[in-house]
Amino acid sequence: MNFATWSIRRPIPSIALFLALCIAGLFSFWRLPVTEFPNIDVPIVSVTITQPGASPAELSGQVIKPVEDAVANISGVDHIISRAVDSRASIIINFTIETPTDRALNDVKDAVSRIRQDLPETISEPIVKREELAGKPIQVYTVANPAMTIEQLSKFADDVVARRLLGIDGVGGVVRIGGADRVIRVDLDPNRLLALGITASDVSRQLRGINANMGGGRGDLGGMEFSIRVLGNATSVAELAATPITLPSGEKLRLEQLGRVFDGSAELRNFATLDGRPVVALAVYRATGKSDLDTAKKVAAELERLRERYPDAIIEKIDDATLYTAGNFDSAMRTLYEGMALAVLVVFLFLRNLRATVIAATALPLSILPAFFGMYVLDFSLNTVSLLAITLVTGILVDDAIVEVENIERHLSMGKPPLEAASDAAVEIGLTVIAISLTIVAVFAPVSFMGGIPGQFFKQFGLTVAMAALASLGVARLITPMMAAYLMRPTAHARGPRGESLLMRLYQRLLRWTLRHRIVTLTLAFAIFAASIYSATLLPGEFVPKKDIGRSIVTFEMPPGTTLEQTRAVTREAATLLEAIPEVKSVFVEGGVGGDINKAEITVNYGPKTERERGVVAIEADIMARLSRLPDVRAHIVNDRGNRDISLSVLGSDREAVTRAARALARQMKTLPQLADVSTTAALPRPEVQLRPKKDLAAEFGITANMLASVIRVATIGDTDANLPKFTEGDEQYPIVVRLSERVRRDILGARDLRITTPSGLSIPVQLVADVRLTEGPSIVTRYDREFETKVEASIAPGYVLGQATDAIHALPLARHMPAGTRLATTGDAEIMADVFSGFATAMGAGILLVYMLLAVLFSSFVRPIVVLLTLPLAVGGAIFALYLFDMAMGISVVIGFLLLMGIVTKNAIMLLAFAMDAIKRGLPREEAMLEAGRKRARPIIMTTIAMIAGMLPSAFASHLGGEFRAPMAIAVIGGITLSTALSLVFVPVLFSLVDGVRAWVIGRFVRSARS
Repeated sequence: MNFATWSIRRPIPSIALFLALCIAGLFSFWRLPVTEFPNIDVPIVSVTITQPGASPAELSGQVIKPVEDAVANISGVDHIISRAVDSRASIIINFTIETPTDRALNDVKDAVSRIRQDLPETISEPIVKREELAGKPIQVYTVANPAMTIEQLSKFADDVVARRLLGIDGVGGVVRIGGADRVIRVDLDPNRLLALGITASDVSRQLRGINANMGGGRGDLGGMEFSIRVLGNATSVAELAATPITLPSGEKLRLEQLGRVFDGSAELRNFATLDGRPVVALAVYRATGKSDLDTAKKVAAELERLRERYPDAIIEKIDDATLYTAGNFDSAMRTLYEGMALAVLVVFLFLRNLRATVIAATALPLSILPAFFGMYVLDFSLNTVSLLAITLVTGILVDDAIVEVENIERHLSMGKPPLEAASDAAVEIGLTVIAISLTIVAVFAPVSFMGGIPGQFFKQFGLTVAMAALASLGVARLITPMMAAYLMRPTAHARGPRGESLLMRLYQRLLRWTLRHRIVTLTLAFAIFAASIYSATLLPGEFVPKKDIGRSIVTFEMPPGTTLEQTRAVTREAATLLEAIPEVKSVFVEGGVGGDINKAEITVNYGPKTERERGVVAIEADIMARLSRLPDVRAHIVNDRGNRDISLSVLGSDREAVTRAARALARQMKTLPQLADVSTTAALPRPEVQLRPKKDLAAEFGITANMLASVIRVATIGDTDANLPKFTEGDEQYPIVVRLSERVRRDILGARDLRITTPSGLSIPVQLVADVRLTEGPSIVTRYDREFETKVEASIAPGYVLGQATDAIHALPLARHMPAGTRLATTGDAEIMADVFSGFATAMGAGILLVYMLLAVLFSSFVRPIVVLLTLPLAVGGAIFALYLFDMAMGISVVIGFLLLMGIVTKNAIMLLAFAMDAIKRGLPREEAMLEAGRKRARPIIMTTIAMIAGMLPSAFASHLGGEFRAPMAIAVIGGITLSTALSLVFVPVLFSLVDGVRAWVIGRFVRSARS
């Protein structure tokens, strides 16, 4: 039995089904998390190893390479990214998206454990962990209290504020920026040490042995068992200062007689300032799968409770990424409502029947709400991609209902009663409606099965569209005919056939001419097709349009060797310059980014675009113009993912060759008008003091390189964390850092006068067994997939887009022929854009194949569906022309629009072909059947097209937040659907006439051959 006629006779089950789906959809909508992008669980494992005092070059050879070799053979490894800076090496292992994260973590741990004995003895224990905090924080807060020292404030931020926030459901991590940790500092006088024949290393080792609380076993006394503890820890700084230290001569002195002992802070390697004043900041990260907006609300509520409990604490929000997320969500929903209203208005203007309009309009909520339920079941979120899918299907969802209602109205005009008209029209149009909806599903569903990160990113897009289309099919088959049967009124007098208007007569005359001159028509169609394909190569490509999120991030780099205080002073001057920009509301500086004290990151907040006159491009140009006044500074604007517009990696096995090739490529790139602010990540050499042991003398005294390094390290920066003595106060332990006084450390050449104790107990100067000299070395070493890497980065010049810039770069002589031993790899947005475009090409191919197979089943023919596929290129030319007219590039959203156009063009062709084939079955000649199809189906095709355009108009204007991403897609769809609809009405009948004629001729030949 036909579902439509069954629903007309028994309406209760259909009503109950969609009532339940709508209630579930409403419940799901309020429960769906709101995020900026889909939650993607990318398996990333990091290995962090510290070696105090080690240079980047040493860490690269002694630590990074062995770890890379160990993890390279693990199954599922995609990329290995390594970075060595002063005293710290980090290795990031990216696994393929299909790799289970737990297995990846365990495999890396096992690999590092196997080579642990091959790594230097002085390294810290390797920290292997899964990277949870992907992306930027959703909010940043500052914590202040005038009554607290910087150490106390940092402890308050860590132990009170951060701990409370981490207990909130939805918070994935809280990272402190700036501040200082409390330590007990012992600054030794080198002259006293020299006179007494003792070294800083000896003092630190004795303190570690004396100042400790340890278990001493257990024993019985008086019939009871007692635990035994040895309590050697000092209970106060004064007591620690009085700790006796044994000299090589056997005499003892108090610790305070060797230098100054005081309660202080650890050596600062980073800082944070807000509008030029020092602050302690907390960055809040959202947990995977949680809502940005819900998490932000919970954090705000918890901080309000903390303000009440600690009235002296001043907690202020200085950055909030959820404002853009909320604005994007609100604007997407507003666009959805506006598109629905315009689509319904178009239906009313065409049908001029309020009841029919209400029936068609009902399809929109009844299709969208079940899609929300499906999103909830599949653990999706309301993000840029899924919201784009919802706004995209606005016009599609009303199509099925328009086709049904228009056909029912046509049957009513024949004088039939509503029940009969609804039943007959539903049966007549059933195959067409099913084919239209399933074609949309076949076009969009393959996008969900793209590989890698792009596949995970667009999974929510494809499945959301597919679920909404299937819900729309259910509405068109069950609800629309049933509502029409009971709500629409019979026509008092049968009206004459439609199409008697001047426009219809002109269309019929044109169609007759094209059917008589098929060769001319198909030649014209081929020319349009060729022009469309060629026009696609004229548009530049880009990843995503530049969006205005209300803030800009500037990376800031000073020359190697710059001290933290110098970095602080220059960033303070930069903040003063930026605060003078009228739109700027705050300037937040994080100094010492990534462990490099000569680097900083500046976040410039200037509020939503609705509250200012200038756009993001003009403001960022002003920012760079002001920062260019600062000498010896590299300043670059990066996107919210931390990347520059253009990022190319020069790779090779020789670090010096890679650096030379990268600098040569940068020089050529600077000549390109498409690029601005070209630079390389090749760090300038940093000053070093190198000690080279005098091998003969060192061997004679029993001095090794390891002993020399240990003495120098302890004297200048203190012992390794694991070897530091500890000071206990209550339940807290604080490290005791023993080293030379700051006055001496400022004259680093004094290291040659330090004493080292030989194995025999003799104290000798370092310069006796080692040569000390000033030289230079790399300040940072980066590697990519086990090769040395230097990046060449640039910004895109105004008036150009990513595709134009990358094409110009790859056309450079050096880019085409890299020096021997080096190669060029595309990274950053350009790499992602290539992956996404290739993935979409595969998805489109799979979609076309699915459409063909589906139509072959529905039409019971392998030949007739070819007509539908041949109409697909008709939309390309209109889309390209519209994008060219509005000066837009080919980006991800445009490719998504092409997917939609595939569905629309096939829908128009299906509507014409299905009616023509039914007419042929009734005995009409082929040409007459196509003329009849054009006469009967032109009106619903034009109605659905205009409804689709109306639904896209709010997205095309891009007046709301996030509109930069949706606008190119909407403009491409409007241009493509306009041209394709006009061409479909003319070319589809001709194509069908030709293909079906060839089919009939071939079949006739086979039949005659078989009979003969």
